[in-house]
Amino acid sequence: MLPAQNVMLSYGRCCASPAFFDDFYQCFLASSPRVREKFAHTDMAAQRLLLRQGIMNLVLVARGLPATKLRQLGESHSRARLDIGPELYELWVACLLATLAQHDAEFSPALRQEWRDVLEAGIAVMHSHY
Repeated sequence: MLPAQNVMLSYGRCCASPAFFDDFYQCFLASSPRVREKFAHTDMAAQRLLLRQGIMNLVLVARGLPATKLRQLGESHSRARLDIGPELYELWVACLLATLAQHDAEFSPALRQEWRDVLEAGIAVMHSHY
């Protein structure tokens, strides 16, 4: 099976866990005062839905879909708009990988690397708009 397919299946298993997105944000918000600052006035219920879509877009681009949504996301996270710097993406990836490992019973070192590869490719698109 291709890495992007493995990642898609893993993501499906995690989305089936009711606490997945809450656990991610618990980890992410705890990772840095700057992260907490960025989310200080955020509707977290809406943010969880945006996260769900954002991760799906990263996976779909890895499966061959155009990066249109990731470019739009990159523009919204750019220095001129939300100012989400590269260091915050590193924390985001670390927390996502930790949460995936917690919620996917089939998570393994190989699957971790496949996730990392998928995420880094999509995040590179977003970074190009910073």
